[in-house]
Amino acid sequence: MDCPTPTCMEGCPVSINIPKFVKYIDAGDYLGAAKTLKETSALPAVCGRVCPQEKQCEANCFYTQKLKKDAVAIGYLERFAADYERESGLMSVPEVAPANGIKIAAIGSGPSSLSFAGDMIKRGYDVTVFEALHEIGGVLKYGIPEFRLPNKIVDVELENLQKMGVKFVKNFIVGKTSSFEDLKAEGFEAFFVASGAGLPRFMNIPGENYNGILSSNEYLTRVNLMNAANDEFDTPVIKGKNVAVIGGGNTAMDSVRTAKRLGAERAMIIYRRSRAEMPARVEEVHHAEEEGIEFINLANPVEYFADEKGKVNAVRIQRMGLGEPDASGRRSPVVIEGSEYDIPVDLVVVAVGVSPNPLIPSEVKDLKVSRWGTIEVNEDTMQSSIPELFAGGDIVRGGATVILAMGDGRKAAANMDEYLKSKHS
Repeated sequence: MDCPTPTCMEGCPVSINIPKFVKYIDAGDYLGAAKTLKETSALPAVCGRVCPQEKQCEANCFYTQKLKKDAVAIGYLERFAADYERESGLMSVPEVAPANGIKIAAIGSGPSSLSFAGDMIKRGYDVTVFEALHEIGGVLKYGIPEFRLPNKIVDVELENLQKMGVKFVKNFIVGKTSSFEDLKAEGFEAFFVASGAGLPRFMNIPGENYNGILSSNEYLTRVNLMNAANDEFDTPVIKGKNVAVIGGGNTAMDSVRTAKRLGAERAMIIYRRSRAEMPARVEEVHHAEEEGIEFINLANPVEYFADEKGKVNAVRIQRMGLGEPDASGRRSPVVIEGSEYDIPVDLVVVAVGVSPNPLIPSEVKDLKVSRWGTIEVNEDTMQSSIPELFAGGDIVRGGATVILAMGDGRKAAANMDEYLKSKHS
């Protein structure tokens, strides 16, 4: 708490004043700690639950860097302070500047957009967030299960933004319901695009179109957003007994733990690298192990098989070895010839990544887009090839953590503010 150099802050994409909020907790002023968190973070209760602190603030902790001791438990402290404030009924609402009458729009309502909206409303802008779905929250609502991030937690954070003055419009697809030109005609002067990476990615292997094989996006959205796990709802979802989830990231862990809760007797993670290369948070892997999830590492699906009705009933697995490290620093998987074997399955969830939502890039003329379909921006300002359009989160990164997306939102807000001030000066 009295570090000569608070290196932890260097690892925080939204620049939380970590020593300050921890000191408040040490002094027993938990509401002061929560207020400090909200100075720079629009979603402290969310971040305290889903941020990979072990790779960011805690990885940069002075205790770890200089003293070679365990890091301060920054993530758990953040979660505690935010939860304490919520349960106390004494939620503080951050101050906002007087309204300047300038209308701006955020496209999508995920963490990047919410962070952006929180910063811009503080600066006095008239902020409207447009969401294509029937619930606000983006990936926080459809992608992260209730057992890891309860919806009531997200809803309280959203209510705080509404109290600050942020307006939310649901069931509104920018590019379909209204175009950018339509919104400009309504007086919107600048836009922040954070439409995410909701396009599923598959492996294109034989049998992948059989019934019972679906993307993690669809599976988690059915369960998390559309209440498929609740028998009182009509949303269908396959509740397999032998479930294979392909992938090793946090989304794969969320999917396999969801399958276990829906009655799977054998819930498996199939991942082509070893446990050491797995990108999921160590904490999430640990929780999955505690719940009886089976890990089949150094294995990759090469073909699926089905019964006479076209329903998947087996996956053929090929064993893998590890070669030299790739660009990410992880050792590349290498095929072991002749090592295939079959595993019986009745549900497969593919969680091998996502691609950017193509709607906005295809709708906006003269917008520069990468060969991967992401919006190209100036990394220092988050400004696109169209001056009044900024972007951040997965539509720029292709896939990122909640906190990195929030950092993009904050950076875009600061630079859009400069852009609009120069325009109005």
